Amino acid sequence: MQRVKRASVDVVEDVTTTRVGEIGAGLLVLVGVTHTDDERTASKMAEKIWHLRVMDDDRGVMNLSVADTTRTILVVSQFTLYGDTSSGRRPGWVAAARPEHAEPLVDHVVGELRRLGANVETGRFRTYMNVESTNDGPTTVMIEL
Repeated sequence: MQRVKRASVDVVEDVTTTRVGEIGAGLLVLVGVTHTDDERTASKMAEKIWHLRVMDDDRGVMNLSVADTTRTILVVSQFTLYGDTSSGRRPGWVAAARPEHAEPLVDHVVGELRRLGANVETGRFRTYMNVESTNDGPTTVMIEL
């Protein structure tokens, strides 16, 4: 998860590139799903993202959440977060959940964030995506539940 000044995601299909999500200030959240994740995990993840205090207050201190500030989040599915590089030179993807398991859980995170009041943009599952962001300071956080 990164605090950003802006972020966007484009889908590349054949020779056509289409912008499918774009935000101004807020959070860019790359979501990876593993085999043991379920709806309960997805709900807890959405709550954590929504309430995590990584946004600056008026004194420049990370004291506020996205819920307190921009309410804007770009969610992009990212199975490669589960790449295992412990041996060899090519990552293994064994820990990443199959798309049939992962896609509904990413959708659940998005749905829960929207239910909480977030303005959520998304990438598109099972497509080649180009993600662009302008980070807002050195604020990148990994959340694991």
